[in-house]
Amino acid sequence: MLKIGVVGAGHLGKIHIKILKNVDFVELIGFYDIDENVSSQVENEIKIKSYASLNDLIEHCDVLDIVTPTINHYETAQTALKKSKHVFIEKPVTHTLKEVRELIKLSEEAAVKAQVGHVERFNPAYSNAKKHISKPKFIETHRLATFNPRGTDVSVVLDLMIHDLDILLNVVQQPIQNIHASGVSIISESADIANARIEFMDGCVANITASRMSLKSIRKSRFFQNNAYISIDFLKKKYEYISMEDVKEADSFLPIIDLGEKGKKQIKIQNESPAEVNAIEEELKSFIHCIKNDLEPEVSLHSAQQCLKLALDIEEKISNTI
Repeated sequence: MLKIGVVGAGHLGKIHIKILKNVDFVELIGFYDIDENVSSQVENEIKIKSYASLNDLIEHCDVLDIVTPTINHYETAQTALKKSKHVFIEKPVTHTLKEVRELIKLSEEAAVKAQVGHVERFNPAYSNAKKHISKPKFIETHRLATFNPRGTDVSVVLDLMIHDLDILLNVVQQPIQNIHASGVSIISESADIANARIEFMDGCVANITASRMSLKSIRKSRFFQNNAYISIDFLKKKYEYISMEDVKEADSFLPIIDLGEKGKKQIKIQNESPAEVNAIEEELKSFIHCIKNDLEPEVSLHSAQQCLKLALDIEEKISNTI
């Protein structure tokens, strides 16, 4: 069984440690955190070994799970890749595009796997609704959160919006033609509320809003395409699929629209709440599966690089408005 170690035992790191301690697809050998007080507290609370140094942890594991602040991702991943260790890196991958390009080079040279923690890819609502999404023409997303000082070291784009940017690029695999963006700084030094309009070469338009100054949490995306509408609630983990189909055998319970010369369409409404799963556990399980079977990770360094570039382009547009 592959051995995994976790770097970073903060809020999210503790979640990873607790999950990995109780799974059967990988062996958690321990963790490392630069803060000795945090290390001691987590070691006593979760009853898992705390390593004295990062190098010691890397030497004893096959896979390194990096859940540190973004500013430390590159240095930590670089050290592990040079030791030919597989790495899982929390989003948004690295601080700069130059850093992620270097990690891609190192992972290819070491012939190891690397995956980035864009966890919404593994949200059961999205993974089940994705089969219905085909060439959307318009996409609208809202990701609103109550204020939390823990995320203010980066803008709301890299803190929250990046989740939806990853989903967007996963759905619309087309070159980007134009980006329009604006933002407002309320409490932190960077944008706390941001909106971006992204236009793709195939004509698809996405309107994305993110805020960390809301009174309640909302994580919803809506996809509009020919003869169909898909709404995904990432927070409640459910989705709605509404389609217009040719009338063959009329169902008395479904509404019918008469389009004149174009015939009649029958509206079908499908609401689903997929089986509850832990998305973080699912993404880690997927990564271990890719390592064991020599498969491309669901969220590769290349796809994370594209997402980071889009986020940084949006931030640049916003910087001209703040």
